[in-house]
Amino acid sequence: QVQLVQSGGGLVPAGGSLRLSCAAPGNIFRFNGMGWYRQSLGKERELVATTIISSGFTNYADSVKGRFTISRDNAKNTVDLQMNSLQPEDTAVYYCAAGYGLRPPYDYWGRGTQVIVSS
Repeated sequence: QVQLVQSGGGLVPAGGSLRLSCAAPGNIFRFNGMGWYRQSLGKERELVATTIISSGFTNYADSVKGRFTISRDNAKNTVDLQMNSLQPEDTAVYYCAAGYGLRPPYDYWGRGTQVIVSS
């Protein structure tokens, strides 16, 4: 079983930025598809962004479009989520996920990282 390793997150004021990273033992780029999800208190898990590793194709939830960017970092061997113009409603636990399929559902998950945006 592969456990994805997440880093980043924390507390940021509204309007600020954070970057989350997702790595895997070995080479994360052996997966074909990856995504970032988030779950706020009392809400269902929401798919935030997805990418197809080989092509760089990306897709975003309407709520984050234009503010968040999912990308691969070849030097760090990670897939990152750059989050700009953060708002209090972005407060959630963020999870990365990966799979051998191009699109969700994914097979492997990170443990989650907390993002808190203060107003």
